[in-house]
Amino acid sequence: MTKKINDDKIYDIIATVNFGLEAVVKRELLALGFDNLRVSDRKIEFKGNAEDIARCNIWLRSAERVYIKLTEFEALSFEELFEKTKAFNWPDLLPKDAEFPVQGRSYNSKLFSISDSQSIVKKAIVESLKEKYDTDWFSEDGPRYKLEIQILNDMASITLDTSGAGLHKRGYRDRAGDAPLKETLAAAMISLSFWRPERVLYDPFCGSGTIAIEAAMMAKNIAPGLDRDFDSMHWDIVGKDIYKSVKSEAMKMIDHDLKLQILGSDIDKRSILRARDNAANIGLSDDIQFFMKDMRDVDLLNNYGVVIANPPYGDRMGDIDSIKRLYRDFGKKFKELDTWSIYVLTSFEDFEKLYGRVADRKRKLYNAKLKVDYYQFYGPRPDYR
Repeated sequence: MTKKINDDKIYDIIATVNFGLEAVVKRELLALGFDNLRVSDRKIEFKGNAEDIARCNIWLRSAERVYIKLTEFEALSFEELFEKTKAFNWPDLLPKDAEFPVQGRSYNSKLFSISDSQSIVKKAIVESLKEKYDTDWFSEDGPRYKLEIQILNDMASITLDTSGAGLHKRGYRDRAGDAPLKETLAAAMISLSFWRPERVLYDPFCGSGTIAIEAAMMAKNIAPGLDRDFDSMHWDIVGKDIYKSVKSEAMKMIDHDLKLQILGSDIDKRSILRARDNAANIGLSDDIQFFMKDMRDVDLLNNYGVVIANPPYGDRMGDIDSIKRLYRDFGKKFKELDTWSIYVLTSFEDFEKLYGRVADRKRKLYNAKLKVDYYQFYGPRPDYR
């Protein structure tokens, strides 16, 4: 029996964020019309309905996942964790055939065993469902509801992952290189550059094309989640109809006529072929020029362009001397192009020294689990008059 969907129900929503990108995602949420945002390390909390959940999954470019916070309580013992978990109205959320894996985290709490906490939460949910569905066994072969129990300073919070696969899984990247840049981080790098579509954008180490593709998507207002599946599409409380409506609205907002000057080069032929395939997957082949060439040999005009790049760090190439030489040559090339703004993500500690200039700003970020710095070298503002 299908539950009746209550579109007016308000949920506590959490957008999780990689460290250092909280302000970027906050701007994205404000642009989507959300307010009363509560920002803390690696997450932003706000309220919204089922349509808002779909809209966040489809439109957020730099967030990692979208969660619903289901319940929160103090838990000083496993018995307390069991009883307070069971007290939540699980049958109102989970259908009889739901698959509901439980993950866990614990920080500075009496209940420090993650595996035990996961097991107890799972058991409590099963006991709650038994009373509703009058059965001792659940097949768990239906829609997936990924749950997480987090215990921080003895306060337990149970959240539900509405996204499924992480939001960086746009769907266009069938082929990625050996050290792919996450799409969410690439989008954040573009946002932090304040690049505008009127300007040339060039990625001299384009790899599988992620930065260029994300820039084109942003410029043409293509929602990043338009062509993918989300776990909450298959739930009664959100559902396919709501997602279909939000996606249909997003399709109408695409700027198909915008002309762009986005370039990507790489010395590796396979990378260029991957980049072209990925751009074709999302219909952007005509908007980006990918070509095989050494950055040193690319001819560029001093025309207020923007470079956004994720060059080799040294861990991907065995010869550190070649990395140093690359960074020196990179700095020499753009020293001559003094109207360009340069944005570089790397973990290489001596980048500024090799580049030959101290960055106007440097941000600490993370590429997966690797600490990196985002170096920002500002050129003059172009005059659009």
